[in-house]
Amino acid sequence: MAITGNGSLTISLSVFVISAAFLLKGAAETLSVEGQNLGTDNVSVIEGEMATISCRVKNNDDSVIQLLNPNRQTIYFRDVRPLKDSRFQLVNFSDNELRVSLSNVSLSDEGRYVCQLYTDPPQEAYADITVLVPPGSPIMDSQEDVVSEGNETELTCTAMGSKPAASIRWMKGEQELTGKMTVDETYDGMFTVTSRLRLTVSKEDDGAPVSCIIDHPAVKDLQAQRYLEVLYQPEVKIVQAFPEGLTREGENLELTCIVNGKPQPNQISWLRVDDDVPSHTVITGSDLFIENLNKSYNGTYRCVASNAVGEAYDDYILFVYDSRAGEGAPQKIDHAVIGGVVAVVMFAILCALIVLGRYFARHKGTYFTHEAKGADDAADADTAIINAEGGHNNTEEKKEYYI
Repeated sequence: MAITGNGSLTISLSVFVISAAFLLKGAAETLSVEGQNLGTDNVSVIEGEMATISCRVKNNDDSVIQLLNPNRQTIYFRDVRPLKDSRFQLVNFSDNELRVSLSNVSLSDEGRYVCQLYTDPPQEAYADITVLVPPGSPIMDSQEDVVSEGNETELTCTAMGSKPAASIRWMKGEQELTGKMTVDETYDGMFTVTSRLRLTVSKEDDGAPVSCIIDHPAVKDLQAQRYLEVLYQPEVKIVQAFPEGLTREGENLELTCIVNGKPQPNQISWLRVDDDVPSHTVITGSDLFIENLNKSYNGTYRCVASNAVGEAYDDYILFVYDSRAGEGAPQKIDHAVIGGVVAVVMFAILCALIVLGRYFARHKGTYFTHEAKGADDAADADTAIINAEGGHNNTEEKKEYYI
């Protein structure tokens, strides 16, 4: 069929209109897809608990939302559940959200879930479910139950069957210590963590609590604790029970040996260094008693105690004074009081000197005698007296000042 020029123009216009219509439709669909934003969130859940997956759509134009499992099987299509797993339950369905819960989560549920929006082309968003498995109660053990002071001991702490691997911290009282940690992965993807702590103990560590603390995102306040038991050699101290003051001739002396150790010392003995203990000395366990002291008893007396860890001693130096030593001795002088009194006296003297100095300065030149003026011109003594200035009327002014 032949087509004239006008017909050709008509066909060309028709084709243009149809093409423009298809282009506008495609552009509108593209803008619609880009305007619908699909989103979701990753989920971490403890084994046995519930996980919730939310597929959210912004500016939905009635497109269908569905949720797929890691095997891309449809869990929910709109508000319908094709998958025969009753652990999945619909929490919320609307044009803008499909929210589904998964109860009693197990390790087999871990993986990537797909939120899908039926547009052209389809949109997808991914939610990764991570299953956390808490470790069992930590197992704490020691190389030895009892250790002697100065020796080294080793403690171990094990956290088994966790995902991800746990970390272990050590505390001795309020002090944090550092152990050496090893991590082993088991065949089922679980982790066993062991930490070893080595420390040298002292007698101050006896009874100190040592704790291993487990850090894991699935559990809090998980720890094990034990108390150190440290053996240490005796601590010895001699106390003079009687007399309270000087040891004089003729008086009695009583000494007590105070002993502490772990285990408690089972042997306590007294001796006199470089000499024998006086013959009439009475020793009863940790007590030593000497009556009727005299200067021949002077010397160093030693208390010795021992246990399974070691031996220790303390010395007491005896010096016997004369029978009247210390009697009638002046009382102790409070030097602070004396110093205060001296300071006050000196201050008073200084003030007196200042006052006298000011007084002398004020009355300077007044120390003289007012002799009778005009006596030189008198013919005799009587006339001189009569001619003296002031005569007897100025007696009050004619004073002599003596200091």
